[in-house]
Amino acid sequence: MAKRDARFMAMAIALSERGRGRTGGNPNVGCIIVKGGIIVGRGWTQPGGRPHAEAMALAQAGKAAKGADIYVTMEPCAHKSERGPTCADLVKDAAPARVIVATLDIDERTRRHGIDRLGDAGVSVSVGLLEQQAHRAMAGFFTRMEKGRPHVTLKLAMSLDGCIAMADGTSKWITGDRARAHAHLERARCDAILVGAGTVAADNPSLDVRLTGLEKRSPIPIVLGKAEIQDHWQEIAEPEAIAGLDNINWLLIEGGSATAASFLKANLVDRLLLYRAPILIGGGLQGIGDIGLGSLDAAHGQWTRLDRRDLGQDMLEIYERAA
Repeated sequence: MAKRDARFMAMAIALSERGRGRTGGNPNVGCIIVKGGIIVGRGWTQPGGRPHAEAMALAQAGKAAKGADIYVTMEPCAHKSERGPTCADLVKDAAPARVIVATLDIDERTRRHGIDRLGDAGVSVSVGLLEQQAHRAMAGFFTRMEKGRPHVTLKLAMSLDGCIAMADGTSKWITGDRARAHAHLERARCDAILVGAGTVAADNPSLDVRLTGLEKRSPIPIVLGKAEIQDHWQEIAEPEAIAGLDNINWLLIEGGSATAASFLKANLVDRLLLYRAPILIGGGLQGIGDIGLGSLDAAHGQWTRLDRRDLGQDMLEIYERAA
């Protein structure tokens, strides 16, 4: 049973990723409903935050949800909303046999109220299965609730010797097609994307998603500093101002060395995407400026590598800030 439960929860977490960068201020939750070993319903939080994952999965399952097992990546919501009934009530009324929850909601309006409501109705509830994985998949929501700002990913495409451009600023292209396609996929998974004013002045970037079928998932473009920008862009004066961005859970930074350094120096980067091309530039522009490091010892223990993979001839390394 434990392996079976873990397998279905992993599926629910994978589903939650489909909503990443599209749910506004809501968490990107995933839900699977299983009866007799067969998936009868599945759902993930829809664009704008509604319908919720549980509502989508229950609508698909219909009467089959009765006596079934429901796997959901976050505790079903229990606080009233003008946008629809609570998921705790929807799940309770469906009368499942079990509800398996990966993690509790951090929102005090729901935290434990959702699972208590189900337990009081006689539904078997368990919490904590694949909790770390679920947290990582919904890190944007948790970061915003805990720290009052979006979850920040810093993306750097560089040579083996750490350069992001030639000395004259030429940077197209350091990495190959597969690495650039992956970078566009990352854009599609974020609410907003930020570059510095220098990048805007030099490159006039569109910052959109150029992958077939995902064009509508282009993130909101933001500039750090003063620049001539189009109407749909936003502007902030300093890295700390990301706390004032409305309904943004996931922020991707693609700025130059000064922008990268400013966010690192302010301790505002949660995740690193390092794309390394098998080239040497020598004397080029370095990827990161001064971050105010006082000693070499202080540099250690700050980052944990999550993944490393080949993208054609390029290498991608993914790091998250150590706890």
